[in-house]
Amino acid sequence: MLATVAELKFGQRGIIKDFAENRLPVKLLEMGCLPGNSIELVQIAPLADPIYINVNGSHIAIRRSMAKQIEIDIEDVSTI
Repeated sequence: MLATVAELKFGQRGIIKDFAENRLPVKLLEMGCLPGNSIELVQIAPLADPIYINVNGSHIAIRRSMAKQIEIDIEDVSTI
């Protein structure tokens, strides 16, 4: 199922497929936000922004607006 990181629910995982815009900060790319890498929603801040994700063992806080630009394929829990 194709979605964005902003649509993940707590504990859900996905595989990064593409970026909606080519303006993703270089720092995110350096920390592992690359197509093909696994991503998991770890925590949501009290006011729903930012969100905390785990990408290849790195915990990263990103704004929800940035998360909407990262397209993922959500992993089906029943196949794990």
